[in-house]
Amino acid sequence: MTESVSTSDKASSAILGGLPRNKESVVLIISVFIAGLCSIIYELLIGTTSSYFLGDSVKQFSLTIGFYMAAMGFGSYISRYFTQNLLEKFIGVEILLGLLGGVSVPVLYLAFAYTNQFEVYKFGFILSIGALIGLEIPLLTRLMDDYYSLKVNISNILSLDYFGALIATLLFPFILLPFVGTFKSSLVFGLVNMIIGFINLWAFKDELSSYSRKLYFVVSVLATAILTTMLFGSTALLNNWHNQAYEDRVVFAKQSNYQSVVVTKNKEDIRLFLNGSLQFSSIDEYRYHESLIHVPMSVGRDIKNVLILGGGDGMAIRELLKYPQIEHITLVDLDPVVTEIAISNHYLKTLNQDSLKNSKVTILNKDAFVFLKESRQKFDFVVSDLPDPNNVSLARLYSIEFYKFLQNRMSDDAIFVSQATSPFFAKKTFWCIDRTIKYSGITHTYPYHVNVPSFAEWGFIMASKSKIDISKIDIQVETKFLENSTAKKAFLFGKDIKVNSKSYSSLDSPVVLNYYLSEWKYWN
Repeated sequence: MTESVSTSDKASSAILGGLPRNKESVVLIISVFIAGLCSIIYELLIGTTSSYFLGDSVKQFSLTIGFYMAAMGFGSYISRYFTQNLLEKFIGVEILLGLLGGVSVPVLYLAFAYTNQFEVYKFGFILSIGALIGLEIPLLTRLMDDYYSLKVNISNILSLDYFGALIATLLFPFILLPFVGTFKSSLVFGLVNMIIGFINLWAFKDELSSYSRKLYFVVSVLATAILTTMLFGSTALLNNWHNQAYEDRVVFAKQSNYQSVVVTKNKEDIRLFLNGSLQFSSIDEYRYHESLIHVPMSVGRDIKNVLILGGGDGMAIRELLKYPQIEHITLVDLDPVVTEIAISNHYLKTLNQDSLKNSKVTILNKDAFVFLKESRQKFDFVVSDLPDPNNVSLARLYSIEFYKFLQNRMSDDAIFVSQATSPFFAKKTFWCIDRTIKYSGITHTYPYHVNVPSFAEWGFIMASKSKIDISKIDIQVETKFLENSTAKKAFLFGKDIKVNSKSYSSLDSPVVLNYYLSEWKYWN
């Protein structure tokens, strides 16, 4: 009790002085709000960056939130040992928090590109930033003791902190991620923290010792200079990072609302990466897309209306447009950035032969799961050209619930085909997808595979409600790779890649995600 009175007196004497009381409390209240805002932003930035580079967003956010909260608890605990010069310590915390929070994402980018210690840096930032955030609120609470009673003080502090957190959660997905990006957002909010430090330095300059005032001012200016220089040089830094992270020259890079989209070029080889995962190489993409489209098309009957889920690069549509009997193609791809560059980027539109501009094509930038649930259309051919199930959001697009919705969109004689990762590198994943499709009610499945050098052995699963005679495969359009004999052999599997899977994947239990992460982790 004696110590708490002493602390209050010291805080009071430190704050009460040159400025009127109401202005002093306003400065501290603003500081509380910004503290809540920045704390959530840093947490979201680190979790998102980790998800981009390591995949498995649920795991990354769970680890980030858990260790972040634990570090906040540690910071709150050690705040009891701060008994003197609380104002000076609070300003010091703000300066250090601004610098660490500001450089966190840029340093994580560098750690991913130049070291094998990404997780060491990740946890270092989580623990240090979390501890500083944990210190922030108790210090602010004690500094505001002089203005309000205990119950009002606690109410003010927590409500402002939580409201700041709400604003952060609205800013992040709707403004920061799509328009600013993780790299710049980190630097911007580091500067926001620095501004709070400067405001407190100015507001309480007469209450600080001459030495502390000069020291904090110099350190603040240096930290601000570092963050500002990195912010203005962020484009060059990101270009440098892209060229280091990717083997080939980066010709397009953009952070969309959903993912990092990068196009690289090496001589005649054009490659598309989503969140660092290769989607195609122009050297051999025709092997993949011909196998995806022409095998099922050659055994389909009266196919006029086609649905493509994913495939925003336009390559699958390029192959479909070889069939004059097709009257309409609906492309459902979540990310408008992908479909926009497929239409406007010189390299991509040359590869897809301007397929997305064809009058037969309708582009819908929607989530595939939501589209299937809401649509009432029927299709003669459904193509799932979606990314591999390497996170929870994508794994749901390989679930029994997804395939049940898809089945409802198929006409009676319709054919469905899905890319299904590598049956060699991810055996359990491949056969789990096959099992899940069967279990959904599309009972006749026909797994096949081809060699795509950029991906190695790659698998597909063709399925329908009624039996298909694959011996009647007859490809009658122009191809670079696929012919009837090659297509028929694609349904043969060696003993080393056959797995008798009894597991299926669902929204509640995403088995396919667990398989995928464990199998590809081994090979990577």
